[in-house]
Amino acid sequence: MLLIDLTHTSHTRARTGIQRVARAIQQNLAGQATPVTRDPFVGAWRALEPWELANLANSQGGEKRKAEWPRIARWRGRLRRALGRTPHHALPRHDYAGLIVPELFAQRVARDYPKLFAHVSGPRVALFLDAIPLRFPELTPPGTVARFPSYLRELLMFDGIAAISDESRESLTGYWRWLGASHSPPVTTISLGADPLKSPATSDPSPASAIPVVLCVGTLEGRKNHLELIDACERLWTRGVKFQLRIIGHVNAETGGTALARVRAAQAAGLPLHYEGPATDEIISRAYSECAFTIYPSIAEGFGLPVIESLERGKPCICSGRGALGEISQRGGCVALDTVDASSLSGAIGRLLETPSELAALTIAARARKFKTWADYTRELTAWMHTVSRR
Repeated sequence: MLLIDLTHTSHTRARTGIQRVARAIQQNLAGQATPVTRDPFVGAWRALEPWELANLANSQGGEKRKAEWPRIARWRGRLRRALGRTPHHALPRHDYAGLIVPELFAQRVARDYPKLFAHVSGPRVALFLDAIPLRFPELTPPGTVARFPSYLRELLMFDGIAAISDESRESLTGYWRWLGASHSPPVTTISLGADPLKSPATSDPSPASAIPVVLCVGTLEGRKNHLELIDACERLWTRGVKFQLRIIGHVNAETGGTALARVRAAQAAGLPLHYEGPATDEIISRAYSECAFTIYPSIAEGFGLPVIESLERGKPCICSGRGALGEISQRGGCVALDTVDASSLSGAIGRLLETPSELAALTIAARARKFKTWADYTRELTAWMHTVSRR
């Protein structure tokens, strides 16, 4: 039996990248792993309670990414701590075969990892998503930028690290070399999976009279580059090109406010831009099936799940051809751009809208791509994990 730390994911209904990865691993390890959390009110590690498991199973999404604890859970934990009582779901005093940490963990959690490690006889491994707070601090919330160097050092306590792309792996190992870290754990690249389609991918052309929809799925935040995307679309609308831009995603309160204001201004001006905030899995899946193609204007990613999800559904995607996105986009089905400024984005959107033959060719290429499922990813992760030695 393994342990999987879901301290943050079990306390939020948000379904952004980290939460989706963590939920997918947990679901595919059902019966093979005990999900745990550090309970800050008890001051101990414990297995998840039913209300936390219900959060993990939720597919409806939510507005807030911040962890939330019901008042009764907070008071119950404080009472147990004051009375010196062991939590009802405390970890049994026996050895687990391994530990998986798929989340970006907080400093207070890191301080308590030695206590959790004491329950584990096998390898302790963590996922590494990206080094964007180091590479683009101006596009990252200040608190994350300040925290990140400590987080990268704390990863040294693990026995192995599974990076989600070659770009991420090279960023982490490069930082450790710069730091002068000795005896660092092995780092491997295991690319992420995608949700299996519940129905066949649909790419049937819309009626000639229909206005084509260009879909963008992703959090409104600085590095996702929505400002350049809206600029690009406004250039095309001014030129008389007919299409609708549909945006789905949370808003990062610290770096996404300017993009949200720009979205609202475009809508108030009567431009064909539709923004609906975070959406359920069902709505997102339907949005993919209804669009002509997708666009993901992000400047930098650790992986780029929306690109994979678009291609898996037979929908071409316009995105960066550099870094982790380049690892995906240059293998077919994408318009891979050297730069993701307004000029490049407008040129790519206009070309696909006005050149049906190019869009058709990209659709064929997208349909030909094969991607691993989350079950495949989880098997690959655990198989690698069993090769990792305790340090």
